[in-house]
Amino acid sequence: MADSKATNYSLADFHFNDSKDVLAAPADFEAWMAHPDVKQAFAFFFQQFLAAPKANTEILSGVDGKRRRIVNLTSYNYLGLATHPEVLQAVKDAVDQYGLSASGAPLVSGTTDLHVKFARMLAEFKQKEDCLLFSSGYGGNVGAIQGIMRKGDVVIMDEKGHKSLVDGVTLSGARLVTFAHNDMNDLEAKLEAHKGKRRLIVVEGVYSMDGDLVKLPEVAALSEKHGAPIFLDEAHSSLMFGAGGRGVGEHFGIEHKVGISYGTLSKSFGGVGGFICGNAGLLRYMRGYASAWNFSCAPSPAVVGGLIKALEIATRDSSLRDKLWANTKYFKDRLTTMGLNIGHSESQVIPIIVGNSGELLFKMAGEMQLAGLFLQPVDYPAVPAHARRYRISMSSQLTKEDLDMALNIIEDVVAKGLKKSGIDYMSIKP
Repeated sequence: MADSKATNYSLADFHFNDSKDVLAAPADFEAWMAHPDVKQAFAFFFQQFLAAPKANTEILSGVDGKRRRIVNLTSYNYLGLATHPEVLQAVKDAVDQYGLSASGAPLVSGTTDLHVKFARMLAEFKQKEDCLLFSSGYGGNVGAIQGIMRKGDVVIMDEKGHKSLVDGVTLSGARLVTFAHNDMNDLEAKLEAHKGKRRLIVVEGVYSMDGDLVKLPEVAALSEKHGAPIFLDEAHSSLMFGAGGRGVGEHFGIEHKVGISYGTLSKSFGGVGGFICGNAGLLRYMRGYASAWNFSCAPSPAVVGGLIKALEIATRDSSLRDKLWANTKYFKDRLTTMGLNIGHSESQVIPIIVGNSGELLFKMAGEMQLAGLFLQPVDYPAVPAHARRYRISMSSQLTKEDLDMALNIIEDVVAKGLKKSGIDYMSIKP
C-alpha cells in the first residue's frame, strides 16, 4: 500500500485474513483503515438518522459532525409506508395486544394469529398457495435457497444477484453458476451445460444497483424449455410494479410462471423482514429445512401488525404507486437533460455513474451533503470499479420542492464536477 494511494484499495483487497490470531484483524487492513483518506470515506457510512426515514429528515452528519436537515434520496421507504399514520396506529394497536417480541421461533412458540393472517394475505397477493415469513430480508433469501437446494444441485444465477442469494447457495452445498447479466444466450448455455442436474434459475425483478428489470418473459421461455424453475427476487419491485402492485411477475403478466416468489418487507412495505411464496408442498418441506426460518425468532408481532395495514393501503388503490412513478419520470428526465449517465434504469432505482475515481466520488458526496442532499456514494466492490456511482431511491413522499432542491444540488455538484474532471462518464457501462 505504501506504493500507491490508500483510496486505490477497497474492502475486496483485505478479504483474506492472514493474521495468525483469528481474533485480530489483518495488520494491513488496520493500517488502511487508519489512513485519513479512508477514514474520510468511511465517514459516509453508519451515519445517524435523528428522525424517521422520510423524504425530508434530519441526520447527524458524518462529514462535519453537525445536525443537518437533508433531502433523503437513499431510503428504501419507496411508498412512504414506514411513516404512514394508519400503519403507525396499527403498530401501536399490535404492541398493546401482543407486546414487542414474538419471543420464540415460529415452530415452537413464536407464531401469533397476526403472523398467520399476514402470511395468508401475502400468499393471496402473490397468487401462490402458501407463504413463509422471515425475520429479515437477507434471511429470507438465504433460508429459501438453503432450504430447498442440495449438494449436486445447480443454481444458475444472474451475475448481479444479491449477496444473500449467493450465501444461500453456499450454505445449501449446491453449485453456483452465474450467467452474464440479462444475457439469455449465456443463460441457455449454462442450462445446457448442466443438463440432467436439478437446476434453479435465480433472477431479480429490479437489479438493485442498476435499476433495470429482469427479462422475465425470455427467462420464463428458457425455464419451460429446459425444465428449470424460476426463483424471482422481488425485493425492489413488490408493491410497485404491475396493475395490482404484485411486482415484475405481474408487470409482465407471467406471475404464474414464477416457481418461488421472494419479497422483502423493509423496502416498499416499510417494515422489516422477508417472505417466500410458493406451492404448499414446497413450503411445507422448507419449514423443516430452512434454518433462517425455524431457528430465528419470528418477526415482531408489532411490526407484522403494521405490515398488514401497509399491504392494505398499498393495494386499495394505485395512488402511492402513481406518485412514485410520476416523481421517478420527472427526476430521470431532469438528470438526462443534465447529461448525466443513469445507465439503463427502468425503475425507481436510479444510478448516477461517475467513473473509476473514488476520490471524486466521495468528494462530491460530501459537497452534496453539506448542501442539504443525502445521496450516498456506492464504491467498489459493491459495484464495478470502473462504474462507481450514486444510487437514488425514489420515493412517493418527495414533494416537487424536494425534487427540485435535490436536482439543483446534483447539477451544481455532480454535473458540473464531472464536466470539470474531464472523465468520459457517459461512455461507462454499468
